[in-house]
Parts: sequence; structure tokens; C-alpha cells
Amino acid sequence: MEPERSDVIVGEIADDADSPGIVYFGMPIEPSQALMAAAALAVAALFVLLIFQNFVFDSVEPTEGQQADYERVPVWERADWPYITNGSHGFVMEHGPYSPSTTENEWNSTHAFVDFTLPLAEGGSAPDGRVSLAYWLPEVPEGVQVPMIAEFGPYFDEASVSTPPIEVPGTWLGQMIIDQILPHGYGFAQVSVMGTGRSNHCMDLMGNAEQLGVDAAVSWLGSQSWSNGKVAMIGKSYDGSTPWQAAMFGNDYLATIVPISGLIGVMELMWKNGSSEARAPFMHNVVYGGYGLDGDTEDIGNACPDYAMGPATGVGAYVWGGEAVGNYWGERYFLDRVLENYNGSVYLIQGMQDWNVDPHMAVPTINILKQHGIDAKGLFGQWDHDYPDRPDYHFDRSAEGRGREAYPQMTRFDWMQDLLEWFDYYLKGIGDKPGQWIEIQSNHGEWRIEDFYPPQGMETLAFDLGGELSNIGGTTTILPDASTGPVYETAPFEEGIWIAGLPRLHVDVRTTTIGGQIYALMEDCDEAGVCIQIGHAIMDLRYHEGGTEEQAWIPLLQTINAKMEFFTIDAYIAANHSIRLSLYSTGDDYMPASTSSIVMVQEGPGSTLQLDIIDAAEKLWFEPPACTHSFCLDWLNQTVDST
Repeated sequence: MEPERSDVIVGEIADDADSPGIVYFGMPIEPSQALMAAAALAVAALFVLLIFQNFVFDSVEPTEGQQADYERVPVWERADWPYITNGSHGFVMEHGPYSPSTTENEWNSTHAFVDFTLPLAEGGSAPDGRVSLAYWLPEVPEGVQVPMIAEFGPYFDEASVSTPPIEVPGTWLGQMIIDQILPHGYGFAQVSVMGTGRSNHCMDLMGNAEQLGVDAAVSWLGSQSWSNGKVAMIGKSYDGSTPWQAAMFGNDYLATIVPISGLIGVMELMWKNGSSEARAPFMHNVVYGGYGLDGDTEDIGNACPDYAMGPATGVGAYVWGGEAVGNYWGERYFLDRVLENYNGSVYLIQGMQDWNVDPHMAVPTINILKQHGIDAKGLFGQWDHDYPDRPDYHFDRSAEGRGREAYPQMTRFDWMQDLLEWFDYYLKGIGDKPGQWIEIQSNHGEWRIEDFYPPQGMETLAFDLGGELSNIGGTTTILPDASTGPVYETAPFEEGIWIAGLPRLHVDVRTTTIGGQIYALMEDCDEAGVCIQIGHAIMDLRYHEGGTEEQAWIPLLQTINAKMEFFTIDAYIAANHSIRLSLYSTGDDYMPASTSSIVMVQEGPGSTLQLDIIDAAEKLWFEPPACTHSFCLDWLNQTVDST
């Protein structure tokens, strides 16, 4: 069923030129040596010439006219091409011919409001919805229309978090797009979701009002005289969730989306098989409840039913593990409607060490998209809640067992060029079709290409608890104290194995009540017994069959089989290393179960750890452009000195 569409009324351009500014915060595939040597010399010469002509990149405005036309190469050849790899982010390989159009403000932006009809049931400002946005256009010849790239989110022009006017480019992504993508003939927009910035109504945490506002703004951007009718959406975190909202409507203007660590559903962010993250019960009104409240007369528009429902449904989901009453969470699940209605493409980007938006938002979502015939590409690296090309953030936000082993290979300085090529094809219809594959990085840094992820046709290894997984903890009882439970370990592996995708732990248990919870920690342990984390799983035992249906059983007397699934793991376990599996009642980032219980593990063939492994010799491996940022070089020098 197609979501309800808003009636879009093109608003007048707002005269906000005088808005005050606020200053604010392995196995590489080698190409033919002779051919590549010649090509590399030619490109290097062009690159040096560009530098001496002051064409690179941050320091000066690009000049008019087409610049050097670099050949666009497949990902497995990029290590040999002269990307800029010593900056704080990536760069495109060539400047475009256009500069931003000048406007009345110093940021070359124009502000606009988009008016649309809100259903009266939304309360607040209904029926008069209004979305605030700002846009930038390239200085193109008269009559030339351009595609629009837009970032939608709650962080523009928002008093509660002290962000500047929406007319100011976001330093996290917007400025990069304006500097690098816009000169190739693209427009860019920043859009405040409902209840934030100068958009009216309430902040309903990705609910129906926000979704309708997103759809209205997409239609406005695609229907302007300067637009070619194609809109892309891009963003990270909350701003990476709004593209999924827009895709639900099947809006003809929406040609492609680039969700970066975004949500396919709000409850799916914070609950896994009934188990609750620590922030989950309080997410709506504690984290985002103050957005849109700035003490003016428009605050009355924040009186929306979802403000009352948000906290209640959060606490209710913690107590019961799911939707207790109403459709609060169902309204905020996007993927099913995307699959039904969306006609565009998806470039899905996810950090495999992201503990803010876990990788189960992307895996197996990427395969589901492909199976539904949607053009889809994935970029899955071992970074945290970050963009793919930030070497300093990648270092600061990684740690042992949390991505550090993959640093600095995780930093993708070819990402901005990759974006340009993606937008060229899907927004302008130029260039070759981008590869519909997944670029996946292992926990030790190696990159390879997969057609699907989890990959298809893998071998599965199964280890019985109490058998191949020896009990080294001395107990089979999990106490609700977060620290007591059995510990299992394999014998050292005779040869290395490569784990990929979604390992499973199916474990027979009995409980003292209808409830309880299991947190499973998987580690890679070397010959000296030093272990690093490689993955975790969690389950509220009321949902032991998996999914959203609550189960019942007879405590103490009846055995149940908890069908747990780990969050995505891509990890190499070296020869002579072991896998350690520790079971507790809760773990990092999660709350204790609302239904406390003692859980008794039953060892034997009904309790198994199942690992899917790939054959590395059958894969296409590649090296990305090597990072030469000071953070990368310092870390590499440190690791060399310590060996």
C-alpha cells in the first residue's frame, strides 16, 4: 500500500538574507604493469600541473571551464591512481567547470519554505505543514537544468543544539558537496525535518508528519524550473534515515538515495529480539524532545499526539519487548514500503563497528534490496559511526577489537569520486553504470568484493557447546548480574578461517520464570590467550524463536531453543587461534531484561555456534588508495616500531 501523499504547495522564497551567522563547530589485484605504468605517469604529470596551477582543492575557487578529465577506473585499480590521501577527507579527481551562483548572503544560498497539507490527526500545526530548506545552485548557462542532492535532518538551524542558520553549509558533509560535486553541475539543499529549525509542527521522531514533510520537500526540489527533475538524498545517522522515509512514497523525483548508517526502522535501531539498548526507553522525549522549542509563539505547534505516545511506547517496548498498543513503531518502519514503492537506486554505506546505528540496518538489507530488483551497492568498512573518508575520526573512534586492527586501510579517500560517478549515472545518465556489488572490509583491514552480503554459497561450521566448544568457565548457569555465565572455547584452529555475515547461536535453555536474556560475546584469542572482540548477539528469551512474536513456555520444566543471530561479523581467525564464546545476562550498550530470570544452558547437539565461512581464494581482493594523513602515518610507524 502506497503511503499517504501530501498536497504540495510551492512556497514563496523567504527573505532571510539578514539572518545572523553563528560560528560553530592480503591480496591486491595487480593491473598490467606496462599499461598502468604509462597511465600512471601521464596522470601524475597532469596532477602536478593542476597543483601548480592552483586548482587543488580547498584553497582557491575553481576556475571556469572544464579541467583535467581523469579516467575513471574500477575500485581494484584505484590504489595506483593519484587521489589526494593526506587531507581530513576525500576529494574528487577533477574539478568541475562551474562555481556556485551568488546570492544575497555570504554563503551563496537561498532560503525557501515548502507548504503542504498535514492530516488533522497529526495535531500541532495541522493542516498547515511548512518545511524550511536552503539550496545552492551552480552558475550554469541560462536554461540548463541541474539535478539536486539534498540532506534532510533535524540538525540545521536548531536552537536546542546551537547549530547555525540552515543557509550555512554543514561542515560534516554539505560543504564538501558544494565544493566538489556542485561544480560538476549539481544543486545541493539542506532541509529541516518537521519540528526542527524553521520547519513548523512537532518533532515526531520520524513519524508520519515528518515523512510527509520529507516527501513534500523532495517534490518541491524536483519540480523547480532550475531542476532537471531528479533528486538524490544523502546523509548520516538521522540524516541517513530520512532517505529511507522519502523512498517509501515512490516519489517520481527521487532517483537515488545514499543512506550512511541510517535507519530502516526506529524500533529496529534500539531493540533486537526484544532486548533493549540503554537509550531505547527514553529516545523520543529525552534525546529529541526539546527540538523545535525556542520560546516563541510557534511552540504551540509542538502539541502533537506523538509527544505523549513517544515516552509511553519507549517504556512499553522495554517492559513487553515490542509494540504494546497502537502503531507507533509500525508507523516508523520504512523498509517494507520502500520495497513496495521505490523505483530508484540505493548506495548503502555502513560502519561495521558502528555501535550507534548497528550494522543490522544494512545487513541483510542490501541483499533484500537486490532480491527486489533495486539497483544497490554497498560500502561496508570497519569504521564506527562515521563517513568512509575521515582518517582522524576513524582513529579516534576505534580501539582494540573495535576496528583498530583495520586502520588505516578503512579510510576510503576514493569515496568522493565514487559519489560523483554514482550521481553522474543516476542523476544525469552519463558514464558507465556503477558496479552493483558490496565492498566489504574484514576486521583486519582487507577489502574484497561480494555480489551479495552475507555472501551466498558459504560453508557452515557448527560447534557444540560442551563439545567442540569446551566449557572453560565452570558453570552452565547465567545469573541476572551481567557478569556470571558459562565461557566456551574451541581448540586452536589448524588453519585460518574467514567468518562472514551473520553467525548464529542456537542454545537450549531452561529458565526460572517466563523471561530472561542472553548476551553472547564472541572473541578471537591468540596463542598467549590475548583476546579481541569480534562480535556479539543478544536476545530477550520471550522472543526466543526470533522475530517479533512473543513466546510462552513452562519455567523450570520446559526446554526452549533460543535462536540467536549475531550482529554482522567479517573476521579472519588465524591458524593457532581459538574462538571464545562468553554468555551473560546483558552486555555493552544494553539494559538488563525487564523480566529477570536465572537461565540454565543445556549443552549438547541442541546448542551450537554456527559460523559461515568464505573461501578467500575465490574472492576478488583489492587495496584502496593508501592513507598518507598524519594520523595514518603515525599509527603505521608505531605498529612497525612495536614489531
